[in-house]
Amino acid sequence: MKLLTVNQNIISFLVGFLFSVGLAISGMTQPEKVINFLDFFHWDPSLLFVMVGAISIHSISYFFIKKRKTPVLESKWHIPTRYDITPRLIIGSAIFGIGWGLGGFCPGPATMSLFSGESRSLYFFVAMIAGMLLFRVSEKYLNLKD
Repeated sequence: MKLLTVNQNIISFLVGFLFSVGLAISGMTQPEKVINFLDFFHWDPSLLFVMVGAISIHSISYFFIKKRKTPVLESKWHIPTRYDITPRLIIGSAIFGIGWGLGGFCPGPATMSLFSGESRSLYFFVAMIAGMLLFRVSEKYLNLKD
């Protein structure tokens, strides 16, 4: 069982590394790309191409993966079963969207951008972690538990 955990960690690291390399190559670690994608007057469609590429690869892969009885490194599939729309989902999505639109970062690119040495990447990352911690502390008072 210990070997399985090591393999899972190695695979997770390699997939995360591949994702971060893709972000860097596509320029998605640059907040200007995201902000210009959201700007109607200076629209930059490059984010759209990255999303279409990712969705295409996932769709093709999922077609083959779903034919397996179990995942490669797990004993069973962990597929979400909830489809309800909760206040927690709506509030979290709104906060994420506002932060993404204002800052031009989402968690993946923000983490990857830390290696650029730019101070705005660090500020965003620290604010993101602080926001996560603040939510953890306050969610019981806001009655947002699922």
